[in-house]
Amino acid sequence: MVVLSKPAPLHDHYASIKTCKPRISVFKGIPSINLRDPKAKTLIIQACQEFGFFKLLNHGVPMETIARLEAEALSFFNLPRSVKDKAGPPNPFGYGTKGIGPNGDVGWIEYLLINTDQNPAISRSAVKDYVMEVKAVAYEVAELMAEGLGIERRDVWSKMLREEESDWCLRLNHYPISQDLQALSGRKMIGFGEHTDPQIISLLKSNNTSGLQICLKDGTWVSVPPDHTSFVTVGDALQVMTNGRLKSVRHRVMTNSLKPRISMIYFGGPPLSETIRPLPSLMAKGEESLYNEFTWREYKASAYKSRLGDYRLGLFEKASTTGH
Repeated sequence: MVVLSKPAPLHDHYASIKTCKPRISVFKGIPSINLRDPKAKTLIIQACQEFGFFKLLNHGVPMETIARLEAEALSFFNLPRSVKDKAGPPNPFGYGTKGIGPNGDVGWIEYLLINTDQNPAISRSAVKDYVMEVKAVAYEVAELMAEGLGIERRDVWSKMLREEESDWCLRLNHYPISQDLQALSGRKMIGFGEHTDPQIISLLKSNNTSGLQICLKDGTWVSVPPDHTSFVTVGDALQVMTNGRLKSVRHRVMTNSLKPRISMIYFGGPPLSETIRPLPSLMAKGEESLYNEFTWREYKASAYKSRLGDYRLGLFEKASTTGH
């Protein structure tokens, strides 16, 4: 569990949710896409254009593989804090709590950043088996996205994800129950603040506990119904490479005072040396790029220096497109 040294000053460390527009309690419009549907490529593009987010069904990842890693994660997070601290700090892989990044963002969260070669805090075989499965799903989804956009090279993005030097990461998040939250007159607290994912694509799996919200085009925050199936999100890099056709979705996680939330997220990124720019095959005649080109290394470094809620792509937009 995440334990504060002094329960009373919770207000000083964790911000309550503030939103300009009313929230819908549960949003039922999240697209559900069967990966084996012959129309999947078209439905995926529609979902990514409208929401930057969709629920993926029939993805083929064995439930026993998912359940094993989830059980490993829960066992780790249930360990005494002194034991968990030995797996930290997250630099870049390891255990962290409350602090998210180096720039002052905090949340009601503890987490483990891992890959298959580092951080033996949980079973390497459980991580390896899970990552192997979700990577295969990410490759297939990326290829369907390319097909759906009419790109001749269907492996244009999956090739980046398959590279031996691809910059991928697995993040295990734990949002524990806290009695302190009930003392705040029912106010919702931030588990993980609003942000976009910098990478190409993310595959999210949670333990069927509510908390996840996404921001719609009109700026309204809506709650995603809890579900144990996978959710896919578009990342900043993909938004750039499609010249804004596919949108990187802003999302956040709110605390749940009744049930702990466990989430497992695979982030698929390109090699650090990969140049990120709109694909020429997607550009219409006379269409200009909305972004200055950059390497994934440059963008990752810039994102690391920012706050969670910052519009990270703003620094890379061409001058004529500012005003996001």
